[in-house]
Amino acid sequence: MRQRRRAGLGSLAAGALAIVMVLLGPVTNYASEFAPAWARNPWVIWPVFAGMALLSVGLGLFSRRLDEPPPAQLPRVGPLASASLDSLRPPHVPVDRVHGRETELGRLTGMLHRPGGRFAVVCAAGGIGKTTVAATLCAQAEKAGHAVFWIRWRDPVALAEHLTQVALACGLPLGVLEQARAGHDNLPDVVWRQLSDVRKWLLVIDNADDTSRIGPEPEKVSDYRGWVRPHGGGLLLLTSRDTAPATWGPCAELVHLAPLTARAAGRVLRDAAPGAGMPEEAEALAARLGGLPLALHAAGAYLIRPTSRYRTFTAYQQALEEDLPSLLGAEDPNAADPEVARQVVRHTWELSLDQLAGEEHPLARPLLRLLALYADAPIPLSLITPDLLATATGQTVTQVKLDAALGGLHRYGLLGASDALESGEVPTVALHPLVREINALALTAESPDVSTWRRAVAHRLVAAVAEIRQAGRSGWPTARLLAPHLPFLLAPDGLLPFIDARNALNDLAYVLAGAGLHAERLTLHQIVLDAETRLLDPEHPDTLDSRTNLANALNDLGQHAQAADLHRQTLDIRQRVLGPEHPDTLASRTNLALALHGLGQHAQAADLHRQTLDARQRVLGPEHPDTLASRTNFACALRGLGQYARAADLQRQTLDARQRVLGPEHPHTLNSRTNLALALHGLGQHARAADLHRQTLDARQRVLGPEHPHTLNSRTNLALALHGLGQHAQAADLHRQTLDARQRVLGPENPHTLASRTNLANALHDLGDYAQAADLHRQTLDIRQRVLGPEHPHTLNSRTNLEAALAAMRRGNGRRMRWLSVMRRRAR
Repeated sequence: MRQRRRAGLGSLAAGALAIVMVLLGPVTNYASEFAPAWARNPWVIWPVFAGMALLSVGLGLFSRRLDEPPPAQLPRVGPLASASLDSLRPPHVPVDRVHGRETELGRLTGMLHRPGGRFAVVCAAGGIGKTTVAATLCAQAEKAGHAVFWIRWRDPVALAEHLTQVALACGLPLGVLEQARAGHDNLPDVVWRQLSDVRKWLLVIDNADDTSRIGPEPEKVSDYRGWVRPHGGGLLLLTSRDTAPATWGPCAELVHLAPLTARAAGRVLRDAAPGAGMPEEAEALAARLGGLPLALHAAGAYLIRPTSRYRTFTAYQQALEEDLPSLLGAEDPNAADPEVARQVVRHTWELSLDQLAGEEHPLARPLLRLLALYADAPIPLSLITPDLLATATGQTVTQVKLDAALGGLHRYGLLGASDALESGEVPTVALHPLVREINALALTAESPDVSTWRRAVAHRLVAAVAEIRQAGRSGWPTARLLAPHLPFLLAPDGLLPFIDARNALNDLAYVLAGAGLHAERLTLHQIVLDAETRLLDPEHPDTLDSRTNLANALNDLGQHAQAADLHRQTLDIRQRVLGPEHPDTLASRTNLALALHGLGQHAQAADLHRQTLDARQRVLGPEHPDTLASRTNFACALRGLGQYARAADLQRQTLDARQRVLGPEHPHTLNSRTNLALALHGLGQHARAADLHRQTLDARQRVLGPEHPHTLNSRTNLALALHGLGQHAQAADLHRQTLDARQRVLGPENPHTLASRTNLANALHDLGDYAQAADLHRQTLDIRQRVLGPEHPHTLNSRTNLEAALAAMRRGNGRRMRWLSVMRRRAR
């Protein structure tokens, strides 16, 4: 019907245009043969001609617009596809029960009707209601005739599968999809071309918190070349805890959610328990709960239970008042004071724990108390065992009862849990900081012997470290999560023998070092050193070892000056106490030289390495592993001094010895091959260097895996060699892969991550992409200025790199302006 109406209007416009042309005919005849007097007046005839011409053009354009086919509409999902789309349906949310989000929903509704080359990100901390807002918009969109698709983020593979299903539902031909799957086209490009061709759809990607993995690799979200793009004919909406604008790029509309007001929170309580009282009573209770979503959820869940003792808002609030007769400021209806809010929420949760006990979950309360003894960080689920809870409480605990207690606490909103089955990460539980604080105080007040609970946790932490060491590389993710909880072992109350506690921290620190997680390792080494300095002696051998460990962690984090100071202190003590050629003294001299090398003081580093090499060759022999390590270090210092030929000779000697003694794929042999390649790179022998780096990369990928720190180092070295060969595009691809992996594994501010960002920027600079290079250098400079200081050598290098990129941009703009000027002159 609409198409017939448009066709009719188009014919009407064409007819009007014909009438105008007929009218123009006599005017033309008058002008050429026997024009009347008014036609000979130019002040009359020319405005007439101009008006008629404009009318003719306007009617012609209007006719073409009306005769155009209508914009593409989303096709109906056929019966064959509907079954596969069941998993893409949004969760049901009663629209009339969402309160306090009118402003945010208004912004999103406007974007739904006019995306304008943007996409939406509803972002906030966990538990604020991001999913609820998105689901509410979905309900409104479906009512308005939009097609709605809901994807819950799990991993890149599942995201690709679901987005492909969405594209098929929007009319993507199977043949085009098969071409992409066969490698003839880029699948994200194919999907988004189809999504750009249809209108009136809403696509939600829920819980997109791990933005570095959205992909496909190596694409970043903000580059808009992966699965997230602002190019659709409908609206893409993501919910995420990541609130950083830089993550999402310039086309993202960030919609931040704040806690609910007391009025909105009162309406939430009334919706949860509609028969519990009047609106003002609900608002009073909501205000006494501080407007905290967690407390609102706990109170609402309690009030609707048929077995609950308090069934009204007033009774619930009075129960709080009666339990808090001596609370300072309890009469304040806003509960603005943090201490007031803490106590109020405590009793709110106690009521829920009573309810859980009444539901035959008696372990819920002691379990919550036990979890409060851990640090304010996610707790690996593997730490929470039946034996742990049984040892602390003296009760009989089975795995079934423990799981039921965890489920009950989660159901009442008293703890959060990671969706590990879908995310593929280590399963964890987490307490709200207020929950943790309150329950730790409650345990102290209730238990006659808290040390029993604390000792049980300490023994479980020590056992967890042993499990991680035994697991090898598969234990690295858990090691990172365990690190914040381990300082508990060295608490002043002495829960364990000091040696056992210290060894556990050191053991976990060594695991973290192998994973390249130097920041977490640094914290543990600092805690151990402080404890040994206090309990032993500043010159005790164990204290010196701990000072060395701390200095090495600082050096790996790029804080070479602090590392050098600590190594110098240790070297002075060991030379005085042990003598200049004791193995520990030689180790300290080597460590100091490595820190000086990091500071760019290559001459001093080379002198120290030469002394150590001479001593080890004389005492241990030329092919002892320590001697070979010293020869390698000395050669690296010579390379820093620009003596590449001499460095290459020494590295070749070391490589030959290690291949003969250890074999071609031993880690030390691979290190020597890398060092020889770096020396050859300095000599300009880039092709030979690239071959050696490629051999090392292949071996490390096969033996260690694609994201092991040593593998990432080899990929970086190969990219630098290719860069030297002028193969900048390949180098940039390798650097981008390494940067993405390091950001994901090590974090955005790790020194290795910063080095990868710099390397990628340099490769892009040589490709002529000065703007992106400058942006990357600026990010690195900001971090290094904040972490290392404005005068650190690495900071100065970043400043120089940024200035060079900006200068190249200005030169490019100048050339472009001169070219435009020449073209304009030619046109004139």
